[in-house]
Amino acid sequence: METFNIPATPLLMKEFLRQMGGTAVIDGGLATELELHGADLNDPLWSAKCLLTSPHLIRSQVHLDYLEAGADIIITASYQATIQGFEAKGFSREQSENLLKKSVDIALEARPSVGSYGAYLADGSEYSGCYGEAMTVNALKEFHRRRVQVLAEAGPDIIAFETVPNKIEAQAFAELLDEEHIKIPAWLTFNSKDGVNVVSGDSLLQCASIAESCKQVVAVGINCTPPRFIHDLILAIKKVTTKPIVIYPNSGERYDADRKEWVENTGVSDEDFVSYVNKWCEIGASLVGGCCRTTPNTIKAIYRALSDRSPAAPGQKSKTAT
Repeated sequence: METFNIPATPLLMKEFLRQMGGTAVIDGGLATELELHGADLNDPLWSAKCLLTSPHLIRSQVHLDYLEAGADIIITASYQATIQGFEAKGFSREQSENLLKKSVDIALEARPSVGSYGAYLADGSEYSGCYGEAMTVNALKEFHRRRVQVLAEAGPDIIAFETVPNKIEAQAFAELLDEEHIKIPAWLTFNSKDGVNVVSGDSLLQCASIAESCKQVVAVGINCTPPRFIHDLILAIKKVTTKPIVIYPNSGERYDADRKEWVENTGVSDEDFVSYVNKWCEIGASLVGGCCRTTPNTIKAIYRALSDRSPAAPGQKSKTAT
């Protein structure tokens, strides 16, 4: 299976998408698949725990499964990987930074995932955006700064700032990209629980406008949000951005933050999920995949739904390390 390099400017990103036939396929849920293959993720590090205990599952099982399903872009296991989280486990600063780099090395052609501050807290607050009144843009920048530097130095195709739950964290990421002169392109995706605002209640239009104004951000969109909300959210984002729109919803299942688990049978089937895909693309989505609780079967169905895409131009393809 082959995947593709991601260009470093909004203009080249649009050219990349044109060569892909207008849309690119993102992979699906990482933790769901790791657990299916026997990983125990009951840990504050969540899926990043496998960087310590079973990196072979990430490389040889999950990444490969998604590539074979038709994904053009694969995720790294860095969403909940933070220097502070590794240090809390007893690792040195150097060891912690090396583990971050390892997440990119495992997926040679990948997009490192930078989860929100709430993901580090491991209390479900990335699904509420409630960080407390004392939290500031500057404090969030300092929390994320070295992590972003390390991931950028590892040389990925793109950095995905995802499940961003509030306006101040979006502002922190945008300022950080500028202050650190990050050369790797990025995208920002937000999550919503009402189909109107981001989960904190902050205006989606204001959050997306922050992404639109950041020159290092080459795409903006929504992730880890029920599929039923995506249509209206795409239309809202289109009001404030000219950049490609990236969409990777969850299965629609509800997350119980107290029990730290997804409530089964509250989501949609792969068939229902994929029934939305072509409409999302018709109204503006350019990169489509899945988030929590989606699987290689979901991605295979998305790939088939978009199977009339034109093939990539020769020379744009590059072999993926396995």
